[in-house]
Amino acid sequence: MNSRIREIWNMWKNRDLEDCDLVRELKEIENDEEGIIDRFYKDLEFGTGGLRGIIGVGNNRMNIYTVAKVSQGYADYLSRTSTSQSIAIAYDSRINSDVFARTAAEVFAANGIKVYIYKELMPTPALSFAIRYLGCSGGVVITASHNPSKYNGYKVYGADGCQITTDVAKDILECINRVDIFLDIKKRSFTDALIEGSISFIEEEVVDKYIAAVSSESLSNVESNENVSIVYTPLNGAGRYCVTRVLRENGYKNIVIVKEQEFPDGSFPTCPYPNPEISDAMKLGIDYAIRTESELVLATDPDCDRVGIAVKNGPDYKLLTGNETGMLLLDYICKQRNMLGTMPNHPVAFKSIVTIDMAIKIAEYYGVEMQEVLTGFKFIGEQIGYLEEKGEKERFIFGFEESYGYLSGTYVRDKDGVNASLLICEMFAYYKEQGKTLLEVLNSLYAQFGYCLNSQRCYQFEGAEGLKKMNMIMQSLREERFAEIAGRRVLAVKDYKKSIIKYQDNTEEVIYLPKSNVLKFILEGNSSIVVRPSGTEPKMKAYFSVSAETQEKAEALRKQMEEECDDFFMII
Repeated sequence: MNSRIREIWNMWKNRDLEDCDLVRELKEIENDEEGIIDRFYKDLEFGTGGLRGIIGVGNNRMNIYTVAKVSQGYADYLSRTSTSQSIAIAYDSRINSDVFARTAAEVFAANGIKVYIYKELMPTPALSFAIRYLGCSGGVVITASHNPSKYNGYKVYGADGCQITTDVAKDILECINRVDIFLDIKKRSFTDALIEGSISFIEEEVVDKYIAAVSSESLSNVESNENVSIVYTPLNGAGRYCVTRVLRENGYKNIVIVKEQEFPDGSFPTCPYPNPEISDAMKLGIDYAIRTESELVLATDPDCDRVGIAVKNGPDYKLLTGNETGMLLLDYICKQRNMLGTMPNHPVAFKSIVTIDMAIKIAEYYGVEMQEVLTGFKFIGEQIGYLEEKGEKERFIFGFEESYGYLSGTYVRDKDGVNASLLICEMFAYYKEQGKTLLEVLNSLYAQFGYCLNSQRCYQFEGAEGLKKMNMIMQSLREERFAEIAGRRVLAVKDYKKSIIKYQDNTEEVIYLPKSNVLKFILEGNSSIVVRPSGTEPKMKAYFSVSAETQEKAEALRKQMEEECDDFFMII
């Protein structure tokens, strides 16, 4: 253990900590050098996704002290950039989310920043809405999205209701780095601040307005909504109230809620990995659907900004990927807007660079401009803001990413699981009235536009050594000149960190997107691989986009691409 880590460890050990759980953990790791190093070798990384980490003691953990330090840094940033500051705060069902939300509120209040905080847990998009509705300078939501229960996080939003982007995150980080975690924190008792009015609870009217805004995005003209049988699970998260309310107010009466996953529980006892992308998280909902003979299964993640679905497929149920659901929604929205006469002039949609390319073909078919952005819904929110600045926000019709995030309106600047749940249900009802299933509609899209398959691989790298390994892999990928991957020629490599496209003949072209540590390998035959390390978690992701004449050929090519990627990552 180096002297710097030992110094930080001793500082925490000798401190009179407020949280008895942290005191107990310090004693438990007293003779565990590896455990000490992992908790104290670095500060939790702060970036465009805010903070995210394991709950526990140390500067590399989520606790009331790391939350207070980041809040103080954000407060200092707000005080420097605006004269009249206010902030909105929301939180989900995770362990200590309510405690961390109140800690943040106490710091902001002590810094003269007016705080609006939800009385109970709320979806992340409801926070984005509240910021804009209340005219706040920014916002915070305490969540680790769909990560396992040992994690929590701290997302930061700007006055536009959008997650902060790279430049703002850098400025806030500079303020955070000037804060001593124990000596420089200003705090005001939550109760005292509530009495004096520097902290206020967000009124129910704001929730009502949010629900109304979601409902206004409905494109349904069918009267058979109540005939759709739905199983819904909030996965013990924040979605229950808003999702069930918006569905029932729009005519969906036949909703069965998964009882074991209905109410908030940060330990997620029946879904240890509460991510609707994962089949295990959907299993209990599908079991309910089999027993109740329901047609559609909906699941929102703990902070209710993502939604996954399963649909009846004969005696079984099939999970749809984020790409499949996104393509179906894009096609449905375009079709309905044309039919209802609400398609705007020069319509535009957005998708991330790792989201299925077939969406471009669907958009072109309807005369919709599809623009690509970096991975992360904040970049879609940012583009909506640019449209609003130009007085063109009505051009926006849809944004989505492969990781189960969707949005069809401009009332928020983040993906919205409540909005997506409503659209999915009405899309299902629309096709049911025509005697079609979503799988039949999806297959008709493949028949019309050609077969395209997307998949991803996730590689975990824990601790200090894991961070070094990820950096080594990215460096090696940049230095290696691949002639082909999985038997397909590499036509070009897009390096978003260097903002260049390098072609095989060594010519280069500038990429006009914000810099990001991402590489995209363009292969012949309209296929590609994207590799990026997470900015908030100890893992890397590889995204595979495959086009082929048939599904069988696409699956074989995907398997070969994944195997070659696995081998490369193991060699480094």
